[in-house]
Amino acid sequence: MADNQPATNGDGERNPKVDQLARLENQIIVAERQLAQQRDRTREIDAKLQAAGVNNKRMVELLERTREEIIELKSALQRDGDFPFGYGTVIAKHERGHAKSTHSIDAANVKSVDILQAGRKLRVGVSPMISWDAVQPGVEVLLNEALVIVAIADPEKVGEVTTVKEVLDADRVLTVGKADDQKVVKIGGALKGEKIRVGDSLVLEPKSGYAVERLHLSEVQSLILEEVPDISYENIGGLGPQINQIRDAVELPFLHADVYRDHGLKAPKGILLYGPPGCGKTLIAKAVASSLAENVAKIQGTGEARSYFLNIKGPELLNKYVGETERHIRLIFSRAREKASGGSPVVVFFDEMDSLFRTRGTGVSSDVETTIVPQLLSEIDGVEKLDNVIVIGASNREDMIDPAILRPGRLDVKIKIRRPDRDGAADIFSKHFTPAVPVHEKEIARFGGDKQQAINALIDETVDAMYAETQQNQFIEITYVDGSHEMLYFGDFTSGAVIRNVVDRAKKSAIKSLLSTGEHGITREHLLTAVTDEFREHEDLPNTTNPDEWARISGRKGERIAHLRTIDHSQPAAHPAVNAADQPTVVTP
Repeated sequence: MADNQPATNGDGERNPKVDQLARLENQIIVAERQLAQQRDRTREIDAKLQAAGVNNKRMVELLERTREEIIELKSALQRDGDFPFGYGTVIAKHERGHAKSTHSIDAANVKSVDILQAGRKLRVGVSPMISWDAVQPGVEVLLNEALVIVAIADPEKVGEVTTVKEVLDADRVLTVGKADDQKVVKIGGALKGEKIRVGDSLVLEPKSGYAVERLHLSEVQSLILEEVPDISYENIGGLGPQINQIRDAVELPFLHADVYRDHGLKAPKGILLYGPPGCGKTLIAKAVASSLAENVAKIQGTGEARSYFLNIKGPELLNKYVGETERHIRLIFSRAREKASGGSPVVVFFDEMDSLFRTRGTGVSSDVETTIVPQLLSEIDGVEKLDNVIVIGASNREDMIDPAILRPGRLDVKIKIRRPDRDGAADIFSKHFTPAVPVHEKEIARFGGDKQQAINALIDETVDAMYAETQQNQFIEITYVDGSHEMLYFGDFTSGAVIRNVVDRAKKSAIKSLLSTGEHGITREHLLTAVTDEFREHEDLPNTTNPDEWARISGRKGERIAHLRTIDHSQPAAHPAVNAADQPTVVTP
């Protein structure tokens, strides 16, 4: 149409209709293009809708199949949960793809577990309901009829008891069982990851060869290293000279190790504390360990005082089976070396040492000391390589200990713990009769309201009453072989244990007075009566049938004794400071 219209009019101007027609034609062309694009988009949408329909159909089919599989799995799980179950012990775990050999099928590379059941070694699967991490070697599991692990069973409470002889690696130990049968066993169950030490008693599952539990037997528990109680030298009264001797022998080598090395001097390997019963030998040994810990902490600058005290009571080690006592001794020193290797001081304390290590050849029946003494000697000599172990022995019959133990180089230092004198007794009293103990108002009033001064005066009066050489305090008359006589008084047999008992008696009397009369606090009469009652209890205790044996136990040495007679105060009464009318009666045994 535009071709039939002249482009210009008679005046030479452009025809507006032609331009309008051209614009319309262009708009038609653009509209046709847009329509074509819309048709293409419609075809694409139709194709996508068709594909979505196909996918939807497939999804429906997949969901149906999944539903069927879920129903099948639920049925399988229900069948897995049907009784009966079998028991098995896990011996190994295998992750997916563990089999590297080319001679294996794909099924051998999946997650699996090796178990031992009824003597058979089987590789089985684990139910998806069970945590894979919970299945560990040595654990007992439940198996369904398809031999799939469906539960973790509680550990067995029974088994063979075996003792660790040597730790081979993190997973295996060498043990000794009945009839000295040695086995290499694996560590499993609750023991996995724990530190196993030589001498530990383990429960062994004999079929699987796994140790599954540690036993704390009484015979082993008594040998476990305990941290030292908070006992210092300040808690010990009346033994100042002996404490100084011990400090020189034990603490100086630890505090000044370099100086000792420069002078070619070694620390003593052991100390023997001997003396009458109840005079503080065990307390001193504990204080030694506590003091060593404090000094080592100061030297290392850690600020943490740590030491170990291995308290061995002699009779506890004795065993009717040959070699058991020696094994216990080896275990003691093995534990001591283990702790000492970490830099902490270790005190091995043998109480009643004469019961174990008596002179060889003096036994009546089995003569066990012929093997026990050499075992200790070899262990003490072995301590030479360690800087942090010291052996302390205590005995009130040092004459019965084998001389080889007492020679220099083994128990180098020998310290006699004597009975306390008056000053020592007053010092011991002050440890038990402290300002925290209630004192009667009338006693405090005697000293102008000063409680500490009243306590000191009561202690002095009590000590004077204990050590007074009066008829009331006469205890034993000694006749020597030369015919001379000596009278011993109760004060000659005082010990720290006796003094503590006196204070405890006075406290008990004060409590009874408070309940009956309402008067509060300890009085002079309570203390003096406690002294008298304590001495009366000891009148029938001395064994005077063998004078020499009595002299050794009591700490009396010198000229040989021919005869002893006990002074018996038959009429119970207060101390002479309270009532001095009593007269002693001499009783000859």
